[in-house]
Amino acid sequence: MDYKKLGLKVGLEIHQQLRTRKLFCSCPSELVEYPGKEFVRRLRPTQSEMGEIDRAALQEAMKKMVFRYQSANTCLVEADEEPPHEVNREALRIVLTVAKMMGAEAVREVHFMRKIVIDGSNTTGFQRTALIAMHGSIDVSGRKIGIPTICLEEDAARPVESEKKGVRLYRLDRLGIPLIEIATAPDIHTPEDAKLAARTIGSILRSTKKVKRGLGTIRQDLNISIKGGARIEIKGVQELDMIPLYVENEIKRQLRLIEVAEELKRRGAKVEKKIHDLTELFEDTESKILRGALRNGGKVLAVKLPGFAGLLGSKPGESERRLGPEFAQYAAVAGVRGIFHSDELPAYGITEDDVEKVRKTLKIGENDAFVLVAEKEEVARNALDMVLQRAEMAFDGVPEETRDAKGDGKTKYSRPLPGKARMYPETDVPPVYISKEMMEKIPVPELREEKVERFVREYGVSPQDARQIVDEEKDDIFECLSREYGMPKIALRALIQILPEIGELDDRALHDAFRALKEGRFSKEGLEPVLRNMAHGMSIDEAIEKAGLGMMSEEEAIELARALVKEKMDFVKQRQMGALGPLMGPFMGKVRGKLDGKKASAILKKAIEEVL
Repeated sequence: MDYKKLGLKVGLEIHQQLRTRKLFCSCPSELVEYPGKEFVRRLRPTQSEMGEIDRAALQEAMKKMVFRYQSANTCLVEADEEPPHEVNREALRIVLTVAKMMGAEAVREVHFMRKIVIDGSNTTGFQRTALIAMHGSIDVSGRKIGIPTICLEEDAARPVESEKKGVRLYRLDRLGIPLIEIATAPDIHTPEDAKLAARTIGSILRSTKKVKRGLGTIRQDLNISIKGGARIEIKGVQELDMIPLYVENEIKRQLRLIEVAEELKRRGAKVEKKIHDLTELFEDTESKILRGALRNGGKVLAVKLPGFAGLLGSKPGESERRLGPEFAQYAAVAGVRGIFHSDELPAYGITEDDVEKVRKTLKIGENDAFVLVAEKEEVARNALDMVLQRAEMAFDGVPEETRDAKGDGKTKYSRPLPGKARMYPETDVPPVYISKEMMEKIPVPELREEKVERFVREYGVSPQDARQIVDEEKDDIFECLSREYGMPKIALRALIQILPEIGELDDRALHDAFRALKEGRFSKEGLEPVLRNMAHGMSIDEAIEKAGLGMMSEEEAIELARALVKEKMDFVKQRQMGALGPLMGPFMGKVRGKLDGKKASAILKKAIEEVL
């Protein structure tokens, strides 16, 4: 694709959980696998200060959902039975740290706002969010990408069960975990640069060592538009490498919709808003789906779409359908599992005769299409109202909307893009003043990429090992051990090879072990058994004694080497100095942990030379 010609613009919103307690209470921010007590809520939209109701909230209210909440590991704040406590100052400092790293300007006063969200993900019916800094930037491929806003907000409740019969089940363990939200300007013009920008922001966040890690702790939202299209928000992209695929698929979707709009106008198509009851036509239908709906007291309703024929399914030679999925996803908002449209019929047990009856009843012409829904009458009518609404939008090409990432690079309709009507001030959380002195005291951590390069340069480790140390957040203890005891290669081996096998040790225990090693109380070959013993709770003295270590004198080592050579005399005479390598194994078995390897090799070599 020629992205420049297409006028591609991409903006990112990165949401990252912070590694602190919750934002407005002292509860731990850890997920749990037990449900706890349950309670039930219904939520409804409210007016903004200007008396407006957000369109996304209105559409959500149409679903008439009931929400069940499991209150495991939480307090009354998450249940909205107690006002929020004072904002978590540690979380605020982390966001200010990121702001400094991006060259952003902190606001003078932090004021929290309520953002209306009634999909059940928050017990209050709104999410608390605050602007912390503005006008930052990052560098991607030599280009500056603007960071207009950096916010602090609370995470949503965690869905733990698929929607069943109008009920959604959430667990409150995730609700209230602090999130930093970083928004980029629409300065990104290729799918690959979108991935690189997300990676750059992720690297900055991880450089603070104050963010959570693991699946679900960071989420990317994409805002995508092309020339002639519209801004589409894709929410919940989990995998960094999938970002280019989501961008490319959205470009293709918008191009298809622009093409459909042009064809509709060329044909003079229109939308008839009349809903027809065709239940009698399908009383003897062979379709199991329709029979099931009728048996449950449902009806078969239909709408006629003059000029839409061939624009609902896929074009010849293409696998991607056009308006059909758009209509179905809008209809799903009203609670139907699916729709039937003329471009895909006959199918699903609906015969050619059935289709002809519908065409005759609705007076369907060659260029006309129709959509059927089989459900309880109220639900079916609401679903077809949504189809008609989406059909009207088709003449404008691409409607602005929020879409959910499906995991395979494709998306589905979620709701209209929310507007300013969903925001109003939070009156329960007092403002926080950000002083110049406060900002000056906030340190700026070294970027991970810079640290990797420095470790390679200063400590002589490989780039791969340096990257692993930094990725596993063992860089501070590595650098401390390396500087204090002068053994970076041994520190590296202990941290990325030995400790993963034996279990973690605290920094004090590691310092005790390396101090004893530097004092010559055991050799570097004895580090693993010493650390293994310390992992079982032993002190350094107990660990050395238990391992049977303690440095061997040179005289003792010489006697052991001479005894081994004498025992293997025939082999030594035969192989000459070539016997050194094979004999090192058994010799190290006698002196390992008590004698340095290089010194052991020199002593054994001298013992062999003595008999030749």
